[in-house]
Amino acid sequence: MKKITSNLSIIIMILWAAAIAPAQARQLTDMAGRTITVPNVINKVYATSPPATLMVYAMDPGLVAGLNTPIRPTEKQYLDPRMETLPVVGGWFGQGRVANLEALLALQPDIILVWWWTNSPAMYEKIAQTLAPLGIPVVYMVLDQLGDYPGAFDFLGELLGREARARKLGRYAETALEEAIHIRENLSAEKKVSVYYAEDADGLSTECHTSIHAQTIPLSGGKNVHRCVQRIRIGKQKVSMEQVLGYDPQVIFFHDKAFRKRITGDPKWQNIRAVQNGRVYRIPTRPFNWFDRPPSFMRLLGLKWTMHKLYPGMYPIDIESETQAFCRLFLNVSLDDAAVRELLQP
Repeated sequence: MKKITSNLSIIIMILWAAAIAPAQARQLTDMAGRTITVPNVINKVYATSPPATLMVYAMDPGLVAGLNTPIRPTEKQYLDPRMETLPVVGGWFGQGRVANLEALLALQPDIILVWWWTNSPAMYEKIAQTLAPLGIPVVYMVLDQLGDYPGAFDFLGELLGREARARKLGRYAETALEEAIHIRENLSAEKKVSVYYAEDADGLSTECHTSIHAQTIPLSGGKNVHRCVQRIRIGKQKVSMEQVLGYDPQVIFFHDKAFRKRITGDPKWQNIRAVQNGRVYRIPTRPFNWFDRPPSFMRLLGLKWTMHKLYPGMYPIDIESETQAFCRLFLNVSLDDAAVRELLQP
């Protein structure tokens, strides 16, 4: 009986949403090449995963209809206060996560924005089949690589009717990527800094050099020491201490604060060049990770931070001023010097 009642409520909400749907619509081609029909004016967007939700937020916080996960206390001071009032609907990201369809229908979004990852078409076909009965236009946005961001912003500008805003964000992305190309073009293979990306508290999980979760390393001109082909999207390949000792990286990046205690207390880590030379850097994670998880637009600032850490002589940027400018542009928040230092030196 409970299941029948639930199904009936969904059907009623679908019919109601169809009845109040706007008559005026337009066609466009999404980033997966599909011709879709969307409302002329889009006021509310539900995105199925954090990277897509954050893209909508950067365009206009007022467009975000619902959240994938609750706002964390560490994120609040960097976000529009309206975000805390939004319902948490869930989404399709990570292992086994799905959205609450009844809660999604209750939002009455004008469109559903899906982060389309081209290496997993079967997963997105399943998402599309799940969403089809709702009758809400589903739009795909491609964000496989950091290099996709300029095009993604342009697409969102057209989709959401905010071309000027999209141009500003897209131009920042283009500039960051162009600066990274300049760094790489002026590096010989011998001058590339070797990097180990230490994940988890023990530092013995990492990413293949081909991983979506470690794109910032090769883009910035670094050489990821863990050479392999990523087999699963979730990443976090396990390695041994002996492997890390053999890699002997020049730089270590990490984000788990417990790892710092490990390398200072474990004599094995003291044998690695990065530790001996003081080139172990904790990745900033607020308001969102500057490296990955979620792989958001924060990686554009993270790319500049990484280039500065790897090649301070070649890329002598004032990273504090850059962080302030980035937060004003993407998050519409002004940070004083103390707040910026706290971000950069967690």
